[in-house]
This record gives sequence, structure tokens and C-alpha cells, in this order.
Amino acid sequence: MIRALGISLLIALSGPAFALSCMRPDVARTYQEAADAEEAYIVVHGRLDFDESRLPKTDMANQQATPPDTLIPARIDGKAMSFDGFTIPFTREITLNAQCFGPWCTGAASGTDYLAFLKKGADGYLLSLTPCGGFGFANPSDAALEKVQTCFRGDDCTPGPLR
Repeated sequence: MIRALGISLLIALSGPAFALSCMRPDVARTYQEAADAEEAYIVVHGRLDFDESRLPKTDMANQQATPPDTLIPARIDGKAMSFDGFTIPFTREITLNAQCFGPWCTGAASGTDYLAFLKKGADGYLLSLTPCGGFGFANPSDAALEKVQTCFRGDDCTPGPLR
């Protein structure tokens, strides 16, 4: 009995050690990360559609079974960014990489408006979403859309409180 109580107490006290700590998602920081990457990125604002049943699910009993990357066919319908704003029609099949960090997996909703930083590869475009945000912002505010355009034009791209 005491042994079971001791184990229960250890588990309860160790909970905070298992918490995921993320920096607050920020469009300016994400823009800089994409701009500094060796790979080419484009910025698109549009509706993301995919089969939500393919999103990874955490197996709390066997966290090792949770895959770090789940590649899901997706489609984005919107506009790519130019110096004049989001003006270039962009409707393409892409790959959504729904990532997990241990027991924490990204959440995403099909049919949602996204500001997406798409990595261009030989096989098309990839949108990586993580439990900490990644390269996509669901339902971006007008201020966030304006901030990423400011960054694209080479103006002030200081990370701030905008999402």
C-alpha cells in the first residue's frame, strides 16, 4: 500500500516535468526562420483542406509508438504573397506534415483559413505543423497578415505580440 502511494506521489509530482514548453508562435519569427533556411519557402494565405482522421493520435500507454512525422495529402486554396500583398492565385495539392513531440501532437482543422509558410521541394510543397505551431497560423488576424507582408517587403520584421 505504501509502495503504491509512493509511486502515485512520484507520478503526480513529476507531471510538470512532462509539460511541453514552447515559445509563443510569432509570424515575424517564423518568417525569419523560413527566410534563413537553405530551402525555398513561399507564403500563402488560404483555406487548408485534408482528411482529419489521418492526424496522429498519441498512445499515452506507449508513447514510443507515436510517430514524430505524419505526412497527410492536403490542398490549399488561396493566394501567395507578392510585394503587393496576397495577390497571386495559389490552389495546389500539398503535403501536411503533422508532427508530434513525444506525447504532444499538433492539432489542425480541415476547412480552416491558414497563413502557411510552405517549403518548396522536388515533390511539391510541404506545410509543417508542430505542437508549438510550426509553419502555419490558423485563422490569422489582419495584423498578422500585415506583419508578414511588412517582413516580405524588407521593412521592420521584429517579433512581437501579433499572432
